[in-house]
Amino acid sequence: SLVRFATGESEELKPFPETVNERFEEWIEDQEMLGHKFTADQMEWLEMIKSHIATSLSIDMDDLELAPFYERGGPLKAYKLFGQNLISIMNELNEALAG
Repeated sequence: SLVRFATGESEELKPFPETVNERFEEWIEDQEMLGHKFTADQMEWLEMIKSHIATSLSIDMDDLELAPFYERGGPLKAYKLFGQNLISIMNELNEALAG
C-alpha cells in the first residue's frame, strides 16, 4: 500500500486489510455476475482465505495445513468444497486481492 501510494498508483493510503476486503467484495460480485454461487461452507473458506491473504500477502496449498484451515479439515476439506477449481480460485484470489 505504501509503495503504491508513494509511486502514485494509489491516491489514498489505506491499510492493506481494508484494501483486501474491498477487492474481495468486488471479486465475489464478479463471480456472482458470472453465475458462480458459493455455498455457506464455501463462503466460510473464502473468508478464511481472504483473511490469510490480508495478513500474509498470498496463499498457497501449503498454507491450508495451517490454522485456521487445518482446524476445519485442511486441504482435503478445501478440495471437497471446491473440487478441481480450488487451485484456480486461490490463484485468482492471490491476484485479485494482493495484486
